[in-house]
Amino acid sequence: MLNTLLMLKAVIIGAPGCGKGTISSRIIDHFNVKHIATGDILRSHIAQNTTLGLKAKEYMNKGLLVPDDLMIDLVKNEVKDLKCNYLLDGFPRTYDQAMALFKNHLSPNCVMHINVPKEVIIDRLSKRWIHPASGRVYNLDFNAPKKPGIDDITGEKLIQRDDDKPEAIKKRLETFDQTIKPLLDYYDNREVLDTFTGNTTDEIWPRIYEHLNIRIPPLKRLEPRNTN
Repeated sequence: MLNTLLMLKAVIIGAPGCGKGTISSRIIDHFNVKHIATGDILRSHIAQNTTLGLKAKEYMNKGLLVPDDLMIDLVKNEVKDLKCNYLLDGFPRTYDQAMALFKNHLSPNCVMHINVPKEVIIDRLSKRWIHPASGRVYNLDFNAPKKPGIDDITGEKLIQRDDDKPEAIKKRLETFDQTIKPLLDYYDNREVLDTFTGNTTDEIWPRIYEHLNIRIPPLKRLEPRNTN
């Protein structure tokens, strides 16, 4: 029987462009959960010139991925003393990272896998444009700029990242598939994995809400969407 008094230690996993960020923001809006986005943590450490931040910056300046041991230390420092519900976003991404959490007694008790078909992701990301200075993101289908190719706020030109072009997206998804399978198998064997499949966040979100609603009390109820 599910223990609803158990502190929620959640992880959200999904391929690039699956809508993981949107789902995470809705979780934070509807539930009393601390959002721990590893990308934000990393940028904060770099901005503050902490020891971990300076080490990470050395790798990033060389165009290299931040090594697992550094990322593990970053996450461990964030969650080891937490006494509240939390959502890890962006970590773990590999089986080895998951094992590091296990060895540090930080294994999640709720893993949500957002599963969106590859063709949907490729179409979605190929229509994504960004304002490089601010990081504002536009999508030609559902969040288009007021003027094509122009940032709404500054009037500066938008760009499309090289890794948002269709061929690059396919390679990114292939790499993701290779690294994610052992991770999903591991969490499935531990009986903490649930997969939510759909084409859009609006389709997936109500199921995520109900999944969490039986674990922790919501801050606010899920409002039914107008389908007319």
